[in-house]
Amino acid sequence: MQDCAAVRSDMAEYWNIESGHEEAIMTFFDNRPVADVVLESEITEKDFVTSGRGSADVKNTLKRLGIGPEILRRVAVASYEAEINVAAHSNGGKMESSIFDDMIHLRFTDRGPGIANIEQAMVPGYSTADDLVREMGFGAGLGLPNIKKNSDALHIVSDYGKPTMVEIVIFY
Repeated sequence: MQDCAAVRSDMAEYWNIESGHEEAIMTFFDNRPVADVVLESEITEKDFVTSGRGSADVKNTLKRLGIGPEILRRVAVASYEAEINVAAHSNGGKMESSIFDDMIHLRFTDRGPGIANIEQAMVPGYSTADDLVREMGFGAGLGLPNIKKNSDALHIVSDYGKPTMVEIVIFY
């Protein structure tokens, strides 16, 4: 497993790539092929009623395409955690799901305010959730660790005060 953080002057960047997938992931990100199916979903700030619908749409689409239950579970967990993170911690954003014959690429972009310290946010139990998010039953500090656990690649680009981009790749 490759787990690293790179800090640039304008943004912090985090990568986690499961062992054995390094070449496939770098080839994908270098070439960005055209997906067979693309789904998009808006995510509204603090909307815990409709948040999760994008993840459900992705899971149902993959199920119709014949993807097995273990992959469906991993995709559902990773996408739902990311979708809830956007609703809970940002000013809203967007979920884009690109489905290929051998993998899914999930991309979440928000409108800020960003993650002040990505490494700290990756620690299980660490949370910056406000009282409303906690009252709704979220904010336990397990979102990013669960995404990492269920993905073959996790890429985060963020900085406090700026938008965040989270990319997840899961192979079938």
